[in-house]
Amino acid sequence: MGKGLAASRRGLLKGGLTATALAAGSPSFAQAGPEAAAASPRRRLRLSDGWRFALGHAQDPERDFGFGRDQRTYAKAGMRVAEAAEAEFDDAGWTEVRLPHDWAIDLPFTPSPAPPPEGEEDPRAAHGFKPLGREYPDTSVGWYRLPLTLPADLAGKRLSLEFDGAFRDVTVFLNGHIVHEHEGGYSPFRLDITDVAAVGEPNILAVRVDASLGEGWFYEGAGIYRHVWLVVTDTVHVPQWGALVRATPEGDGANAEVVVDLANETDAPADAEVRLTVLDPNGARVAEQRQTVRLDGWGKGQTTAALAWPRAPLWSIETPRLHRLVTEVSVGGRPVDRYEQTFGVRTFRFDPRQGFFLNGRSMKLLGACCHQDHAGVGAAVPDRLQYWRIEQLKAMGCNAYRASHNPPTPELLDACDDLGMVVIDETRRMASDKAAMAELETLVRRDRNRPSVIAWSIGNEEQAIQGNARGARIGRTMKRLVNRLDPTRPVTAALDQSFGEGVSPVVDILGFNYRTPLMEGYHQRVPGQPILGSETGSTVQTRGEYVRDDARHIVPAYDTEHPWWASTAEEWWTIAAERPYIAGGFIWTGFDYRGEPTPFNRWPSVASYFGAMDSCGFPKDNYWFYRAWWRPEPLVHLFPHWDWPERRGETIPVWVHANVDRVELVVNGQSMGMKDVVPNRHLAWAVPYQPGWIEARGWKDGRALPPVRRETTGAPARLALSADRERLNADGQDVAMLAVSVLDARGRFSPRANEQVTFEIEGPARVIGVGNGDPVSHEADRAATRLTFNGLAQAIVQTERRGGAITVTARAPGLRAATVRLRST
Repeated sequence: MGKGLAASRRGLLKGGLTATALAAGSPSFAQAGPEAAAASPRRRLRLSDGWRFALGHAQDPERDFGFGRDQRTYAKAGMRVAEAAEAEFDDAGWTEVRLPHDWAIDLPFTPSPAPPPEGEEDPRAAHGFKPLGREYPDTSVGWYRLPLTLPADLAGKRLSLEFDGAFRDVTVFLNGHIVHEHEGGYSPFRLDITDVAAVGEPNILAVRVDASLGEGWFYEGAGIYRHVWLVVTDTVHVPQWGALVRATPEGDGANAEVVVDLANETDAPADAEVRLTVLDPNGARVAEQRQTVRLDGWGKGQTTAALAWPRAPLWSIETPRLHRLVTEVSVGGRPVDRYEQTFGVRTFRFDPRQGFFLNGRSMKLLGACCHQDHAGVGAAVPDRLQYWRIEQLKAMGCNAYRASHNPPTPELLDACDDLGMVVIDETRRMASDKAAMAELETLVRRDRNRPSVIAWSIGNEEQAIQGNARGARIGRTMKRLVNRLDPTRPVTAALDQSFGEGVSPVVDILGFNYRTPLMEGYHQRVPGQPILGSETGSTVQTRGEYVRDDARHIVPAYDTEHPWWASTAEEWWTIAAERPYIAGGFIWTGFDYRGEPTPFNRWPSVASYFGAMDSCGFPKDNYWFYRAWWRPEPLVHLFPHWDWPERRGETIPVWVHANVDRVELVVNGQSMGMKDVVPNRHLAWAVPYQPGWIEARGWKDGRALPPVRRETTGAPARLALSADRERLNADGQDVAMLAVSVLDARGRFSPRANEQVTFEIEGPARVIGVGNGDPVSHEADRAATRLTFNGLAQAIVQTERRGGAITVTARAPGLRAATVRLRST
């Protein structure tokens, strides 16, 4: 039984959970999810289907379904505060949507009404020129409605809604009652709806989301862009995030300190009989303990235990083995709850002289900072896409992830736990006010069982306070809270100046944003404090481009272009790689993201250029620099392409990223010389362009590797289409990542092809988004067609709630079509 449950959990997290319809537009319960098991009295349903959506208005109550029309809005409970929250409201004209949902990606790209003078940054560029904010009241508020029928057998149960996140200010209505208000676009929140819900009859759930104000200087999306859950428990139960496991290796086995919270939400006292069971990664029971806890009426209690078991496979980057703590609660012999909590057995430490250690082994942190959006879907990233993005980072050689600059969605951390990626978990605001502290506490309570999380970050580039006494006071208050909730992990902050002042001595680990050359001097002055590169690089590149063109907002993909505060990949990495006391670094960024379009920061650029991969996850050439030095497998990467009809006779810089011993460059059969590879550096030749081919020939340990060639190609002739996987879950959530490339008649990749591709689907699936990685593209994301950018485009295909064969065909005018076949079950 245990082994099947372990396999089921990972499959569910990667592919999504299933729930069949109880009635049209009304979800039913699925006993599935990280906290559920086949016999669990607890039920947890993801509310993904059946929603309808419409834009409201931030300033005019008449266009905001009456919300705010009456000054007495909050005067009486359940009074008519908004038509859209009432059961009789007709939402037939609203759009059907599936959660997660980001309405901002459907808004048009909109230039500023009054652009700044030439050479100055446009402040609207930071959010990707989407019409959100107080100056766009008619597109900055969204309404959601969901009919929800609760079965009669839920009478006497406790009912709650859990929002993993919505951007940004949220008002939740149930049956016309305001049941919760929440500010903050990244922090999860929970609300008890037991008193207001109607059991055995229809309910109307309405949610108003106001994205008029932002929290970041990057694209943040808008709407219910993370999951919403309906949770049903008995009156005696384990509350949200109520189990804490601190496991440490002991010989071949492990010891674990366990703390489980209990709640009794009824008048009568109860004696809760608690059984704690540890399941190893194979699902075998390896430790168990039973206790009884007396709970007063409407009281809380806690059970603690010290568990041990003789054999405990460790969680690591290479083998991310997960254990589970199963808490089973009974009252009077009747099972009332079953709560599962995954955890890992591992050790880690930061050493100020030798860097980071995982399970006693030295490990340089090879990290990436990432924002949370992706081409085609914006901030509403499907669960499987979270896994796919971590897979791409691992393929590059990453072993570490920094959640920048906000708490990530739980599924992102599920992927890091399941696939083996350590994480710096970061709160949104460096502040000690009540709201900021509540968000920090929520972050730590939610994520403190995760083996992937190795540090809590309390701030990023807080220029107003990071170097002064006020910042130190705020930092100490935040750190005190973190230490109380989780004394096992260090606290860090990312600074871009004032190193050694203010917050610096408060935190356990000091993060350097970009000022990598200053790290050696700081280490000499403060040798007892671990340090790392919390943001490094910030090299800007346009995938597949090799000549700067400011008029077209293009920067070359050589490792040469960066803002004034940053450096090349090679410059920062050689410093970090050659100094053991630098624990590692996190490149800015793993992927391109919407907004913050440095170096241009004005229209028509709408997305960043920082990524080692573009916004679709297609590698840029710097990806291969990191791949060469962050993974051991021999690699030779040659660039640029060799299609330059307009540059005949001009000198072309030819680069190689390689981790072999030496490389020879051959051009049209003529050797341009052999060069020894210097660790952590690139090779370069200057080659007068003539059509034909260039070839890099590498040697490793005296053995020749297969040569890498770039050829002058013919005209585009056909498409090639591939999918990351062929078998999908028919759950309405799972996705396949499709890549289309343009080839010439001989099957060679066409590196400059910009062809209009249309995706056609037969079977139970749909295209939910498209992209091409072009930071200047203003094409629609939610569409079935997209231009290729320098030969590549992407489509994201999502399953429906029925299985069957799926055929996807990519077509472009004048080119031979391509087809890929999938199956959902």
